[in-house]
Amino acid sequence: MKKLVIIPAYNESASIVRAVDDIRRNAPGFDYVVINDCSTDGTADVCLQNGLNYVDLPVNLGIGGAVQTGYLYGCRNGYDLAVQFDGDGQHDASYLERMAQELIRTESGMVIGSRFIEREGFQSSGLRRIGIRYFSLLIRLLTGKRVTDPTSGMRMVSRDVMEIYADSYPKDYPEPESVVAILRMGKKVTELPVVMREREEGQSSIAGLRSVYYMIKVTLAILMERLRR
Repeated sequence: MKKLVIIPAYNESASIVRAVDDIRRNAPGFDYVVINDCSTDGTADVCLQNGLNYVDLPVNLGIGGAVQTGYLYGCRNGYDLAVQFDGDGQHDASYLERMAQELIRTESGMVIGSRFIEREGFQSSGLRRIGIRYFSLLIRLLTGKRVTDPTSGMRMVSRDVMEIYADSYPKDYPEPESVVAILRMGKKVTELPVVMREREEGQSSIAGLRSVYYMIKVTLAILMERLRR
């Protein structure tokens, strides 16, 4: 079984090598590809100098476009499953094989690495936890499915979901909306407890007034996804 780790990277020059080393050490059965989303901090140079496998986007596509590029790469190169993995040091590659086993065992379309099942490790800020609970409730109201960590960027998908996402994927803040999309298609989504770390370098793209925009935009996107299906 061919397994791919997709690492979307925007201005992650300080942490990208550590993220790849984590995968090499703790998930040796996985290949990886870094999707450099037109970074301005030399991320592409770091990838080149360290011999990393990367795709260098000529324009900034945002997180959704970068991840979709990874899914397209996975489909074109014959991968059976793919997992999104942050390049900022928050995710732990030692969980990847466990997630793959869960995906296969449960015949799921997606397995999400959730911080909120066992509540260990970094739990995000209090304000963001409120937002996560809000999206969890909204998804449950619209789909009947409880997802404890709908904004988790650590999510593994099967080949058929890879193909769906390679064709169509939300552009901004895609995690909650993309979960709703496949739930509405009848795909099975399961969660596995993981421990996440605090970001090692850089800043989150969701801060200050952008968090308000995030809440409104994602809510509207989820509701539109519900209406489309």
